Amino acid sequence: MAHGHERKEKKCLNCGATVYGRYCHVCGQENIEPKETFWNMVLHFFADITHFDSKFFKTVKYLIVRPGFLSKEYLKGRRASYLHPVRMYVFTSAFFFLLFFSFFRSKHDPAAALNTPLPMEDRKEYIELLEKKLSADSSNTDLKNKLLCAKDTACLVTVKDLLNLESEGFSISFDNRDYTSLHEYDSVQKSLPATQRDGWFMKKVNRKLIEMNAKFRNNRDETVKEIKESVLHRLPYMFFISLPLFALLLKLLYIRRKQFYFIDHGIFTIHFYIFSFLVMIAFFTVDKLEAALGWRLFSWFEFLIFIGSLFYLYKAMRNFYGQRRFKTFVKFLIIGFVSVIMLSVLFVLFLIFSAVTI
Repeated sequence: MAHGHERKEKKCLNCGATVYGRYCHVCGQENIEPKETFWNMVLHFFADITHFDSKFFKTVKYLIVRPGFLSKEYLKGRRASYLHPVRMYVFTSAFFFLLFFSFFRSKHDPAAALNTPLPMEDRKEYIELLEKKLSADSSNTDLKNKLLCAKDTACLVTVKDLLNLESEGFSISFDNRDYTSLHEYDSVQKSLPATQRDGWFMKKVNRKLIEMNAKFRNNRDETVKEIKESVLHRLPYMFFISLPLFALLLKLLYIRRKQFYFIDHGIFTIHFYIFSFLVMIAFFTVDKLEAALGWRLFSWFEFLIFIGSLFYLYKAMRNFYGQRRFKTFVKFLIIGFVSVIMLSVLFVLFLIFSAVTI
């Protein structure tokens, strides 16, 4: 669709190359008059939107109904008819996380559950734990008062009380010593010979752990909440980092297929991740409907979505790499197993990183 009058001059305004036709063969810019009317600008805007929509829905259609097809088309050079995989990944991932943080994420307040009365069986465990701590510290007045309250059934004891008692004395350390403050740690370090002191890196780590331990003791619930929020907001980064790792796994699995370069495995991975975002949108939508309506039928839909996504990966691998069913199935099992380990390790690393940066 033309958006403006073609210029008589055949020199590209963008790159300066000589233009043969309406578009520059060097940079692709349309050779039209730079000044346009407001109406032309509006038409241009709607044309770009509808062009994006038509490409997007066409790409989604083939992505869902023909596993591996888009990746093969990309490798063959047939790209103009479909949305670019990187552009589509950015769009679908942004759309998914927007929905996730706005609608899908649980609004349940964990603090409400912590303030519920402790069941009788757990109350007995709470009493036993108090008695055990008192036997080691018989002069602790606070523990004595808590024990008296716990034995009095009229006194309220909550889940939070039990969790706080269990977490008392908890600390993270690399040298089996629980420092109560940064001042104590610095004093101990100064008292040691120079050869036995912590290096620059361990000093940074230990000082951060001391800060975390102090914060954990003083406000356990708030610390856990902050770590959880930090991990959740880093999920997009975790997915992005896992993408080249998944492509590397495919490269190693198909290392004897010399016609496939790393970028080819990367394109396949991007298309699969886009499909995964769409599947997660469907899954969380069904989950929300089940929570709202209480129909157990939705649980079967969730199961079918999960099984369908696994079959999709197998089918996409078979269509894209063109190997036999048994060999593809074995590689599907391998990549599924290794991917779970990879994502678990990434999650733990992100959890640790979130904990030390809050």
